[in-house]
Amino acid sequence: MSRIALVDDDRNILTSVAMTLEAEGFEVETYNDGQSALDAFNKRLPDMAVLDIKMPRMDGMDLLQRLRQKTSMPVIFLTSKDDEIDEVLGLRMGADDYVKKPFSQRLLVERIRALLRRQEALAGGEVVAQEENRILERGQLRMDPLRHAVTWKGNDVSLTVTEFLLLQALAQRPGFVKSRDQLMDVAYDDQVYVDDRTIDSHIKRLRKKMRTADPDFAAIETLYGIGYRYNEE
Repeated sequence: MSRIALVDDDRNILTSVAMTLEAEGFEVETYNDGQSALDAFNKRLPDMAVLDIKMPRMDGMDLLQRLRQKTSMPVIFLTSKDDEIDEVLGLRMGADDYVKKPFSQRLLVERIRALLRRQEALAGGEVVAQEENRILERGQLRMDPLRHAVTWKGNDVSLTVTEFLLLQALAQRPGFVKSRDQLMDVAYDDQVYVDDRTIDSHIKRLRKKMRTADPDFAAIETLYGIGYRYNEE
């Protein structure tokens, strides 16, 4: 049973979403501000967190930043209906996905299940012989899907589930272009729609993380209007 943490200052959302998730077989923890959630997470991390952005004491952005210092667990942001800035900033800071308020609870459940399935696959839930689970080495890059481990020039790089899947998809075929639609298919289930900006934000975050290991990292190339390509050094 996966444990899901819901963090939102709207008690109606906490109550209704918690009831839905519990009915779907999840264990649910609820918090009405970021600081309370962080205090609990420091003692025991959930399997996934669903965070509102605007909250008292500590908002979702600050909480995500603290979490990314210690874990790559999946995180979904709940954003305002028309606040595109929040969506982009959240993805660049390391969120795996976002859902706009007001939202369909069924949609949120599907997003949660999609990310958990990918997390489980990366943790070794799939057959080891499958290509997606083999250790991948491309020049200075080494990826171990079963351990969710990435190194560049021998330096560890901590990636979220989505970032890992995107890098793996690009690095599996160096020199070949992956369109944004193809990358969407890698990172999300068929029933989950995201726009081009979401993929672009994940790629920007991925590049930023790789450059913490090597400021000269340039293996991921943007082909404007087409997609992205991994160039093996």
